[in-house]
Amino acid sequence: MSFGREDVWTLFHSYGFDFSVWELWGALGNGGRVEVVPYWLSRDPAAFYELVEKRGVTVLSQTPSAFGMFMAQDAESHGDLSLRYVVFGGEALETTRLAPWVERHGVTGPELINMYGITETTVHVTYAPLGEEEIAAGGSWIGEGLGDLSTWVLDGEQRALGAGVEGELYVGGAGLC
Repeated sequence: MSFGREDVWTLFHSYGFDFSVWELWGALGNGGRVEVVPYWLSRDPAAFYELVEKRGVTVLSQTPSAFGMFMAQDAESHGDLSLRYVVFGGEALETTRLAPWVERHGVTGPELINMYGITETTVHVTYAPLGEEEIAAGGSWIGEGLGDLSTWVLDGEQRALGAGVEGELYVGGAGLC
């Protein structure tokens, strides 16, 4: 992902939710603009969709459950969205639920990114671009660790596991608070 001055982000989530750190500082740290979404508007899918469309939002951060409402509104709309990225976080994403969106928009217009995080890293730990294979396969893809963090998937005895094997995620590095 690359962000710049032309990007417009929404500050959709509560200031008390760590995802808001990504929304605010992701935009400002890259010279972009922030559209602050009033609480009442965040609870009205039609009004929120209209804001995203009319304000030219290019980076949309959503929990999967909130995006479900956005997708439903999108299916009823004929809007011209400017989205470049939809970034998921805050809860597990079941990729097969994105199938209606992918049928309508594909996986590159906008790019779909799942990011997993823990509070101790102040938002994101891993990054997973979602293509057609990941969407069709289902599950919750968390991807690879971000640059300032080391990640390992370990078993109950704290032994490293191979790719795709279920275990516990351990995180270390400079990005850990």
